[in-house]
Amino acid sequence: MQSDPETGSNKVWQLNREGAASPLTNFPDSIRSRVNGYGGGAFTASQDGMFAVSDDQCIVFARNASERSQTLTTDKAAYGGLVADPMRQRVLAVRETGQGEADGQQQLVAVGCDGSLTVLHQGEDFYSAPALSADACHIAWVSWQLPDMPWIQTRLWTARVSEDGTLEQLQLHPAPHAASIQQPVFAGQELWVLSDHDGWWQPWLLDLQSPGRAWAKIDVPERDHANAPWQLAEAHHCPLPGGGWARAHYHQGRGEMWLSGGKHSKPVRVAPGFSDFRSLCTAGGFLYAIGRSPDRLDAVLRIDPTSAGVEVAAGGEPALPGRAPAYPVVFQVPAVAQEIIPPQGFLYLPLAPNAEPLALILMVHGGPTSAAYPVFNPLVQFWCQRGFAVAEVNYRGSSGYGRAFRLALAERWGDIDVQDMARAADFLEAAGYVNGKNTFIQGRSSGGYTALMALSQDQRYSAGASQFGVTDPLQLRRMTHRFESGYLDWLLGNPDDHPQRWQERTPRLRAAAMASPVIFFQGEQDKVVVPEQTRVMVATMKQAGQKPELHWFLNEGHGILKQANQVAMLEALYGFYQRHCQDS
Repeated sequence: MQSDPETGSNKVWQLNREGAASPLTNFPDSIRSRVNGYGGGAFTASQDGMFAVSDDQCIVFARNASERSQTLTTDKAAYGGLVADPMRQRVLAVRETGQGEADGQQQLVAVGCDGSLTVLHQGEDFYSAPALSADACHIAWVSWQLPDMPWIQTRLWTARVSEDGTLEQLQLHPAPHAASIQQPVFAGQELWVLSDHDGWWQPWLLDLQSPGRAWAKIDVPERDHANAPWQLAEAHHCPLPGGGWARAHYHQGRGEMWLSGGKHSKPVRVAPGFSDFRSLCTAGGFLYAIGRSPDRLDAVLRIDPTSAGVEVAAGGEPALPGRAPAYPVVFQVPAVAQEIIPPQGFLYLPLAPNAEPLALILMVHGGPTSAAYPVFNPLVQFWCQRGFAVAEVNYRGSSGYGRAFRLALAERWGDIDVQDMARAADFLEAAGYVNGKNTFIQGRSSGGYTALMALSQDQRYSAGASQFGVTDPLQLRRMTHRFESGYLDWLLGNPDDHPQRWQERTPRLRAAAMASPVIFFQGEQDKVVVPEQTRVMVATMKQAGQKPELHWFLNEGHGILKQANQVAMLEALYGFYQRHCQDS
């Protein structure tokens, strides 16, 4: 799929045999899953045809690129995590009723090309996209229960698919220790998963014939081979035609892709010019992946598994034709006592040669269990072209640095993330990259929360921005969607047991302490961080005698996606930072 920056819609594209790319016109104007609020797995294809989830959450099907698509579901449920089952002329999917409401429900289902619906499994709170063996006789999936999130603890299931398409011989496969298991994949009759029970998301082979269901580890680097599964149907590993594997992993925040086994006597790194890899799959004897890099637009990569040769099949154009972008400089904050992995990040300097930055902008990534990656980001380049330095920081709690680093944020949100942003600013000043006179902090969603907490307790910041950020965790706990309904208790502890902590880490209750100017951006249709969060925060600051600036977008949800709105947001933020820059 490819997104349209003007409308924010996603369209299905195809590559013909000559390598030319074109959009499919027989599918709805926008393809998007809304399962869990973040979607994923909204499209799949097989030799029998193509399935997709329309923006209004109907599964549609077309046998080829010229046939008009037909709607298979009209039941007002959301669908995602699509996996084709051509042996039975159907598609497997995660079905969600209630659209994220507290009484919502998920099921693992099969939808036939005739529109028939079969419930394969239910009773778990949440489901991942399933995996089907090549002979379509075995299936595997991951589930999890509230209050857990899928990067904290999940459960692995397998079953045999009977002749009538229902499941039998269901089995649970507990990991040796507490684990987030994700991305089950069959290679022949072998089942592989990525599990972090040994400290990192690494590949494990399960012996399904063994009575003890033994877990076998292979020799790979101690690095995360996946990121936090916010969306369904992520794919960071893939068996190759003729044997062997393609696997992505993260080293110092940068993605690498490696081929191993099969024709390769030792692991071979491919596509080193790219720094993040998603959606690994095979077709026609080739490996395909979405590749992202610091100086190109996202690309569809075609990789020869035998020669390890790489070509760009689609996309991958220079991000700034005729101009060099600001490239990421990796930095690592000095470790403190007993800190095994200190915070790390990427610094982007102004594009003007030898120019001292007008200011440093600290960008806090969202999630908070997510990460910043060294890939082309037009929002970062916007600032570098205007004389600013930008630092994206992977604070404790980010993914890509192992289970212990990721889970360090438990009950410490609004604490160690705030510390780590300040540590990054201190380090960059001490290293001579910036002068420390003008430092701004901004963040989206949970990153907006961290920015507001930092502004309420640290006078170093000249100003800050909250882009649809959390301002009242307790109120959000009552109103947020089902997927994240237990997340806040993990981040801050149970409010009944820790009421003072919740008060101390609520930006709305700290509004009077914010001496620096703050600008807010909010979408009216936001179902994740509900608009009331921003509305009440702004009103509270005004009552405290402050003058917050608010920009409201009636036609946006959790994220400012439409091009015109992005332009308006950047222009407003640029003017805001200019007004609050102190003269050097």
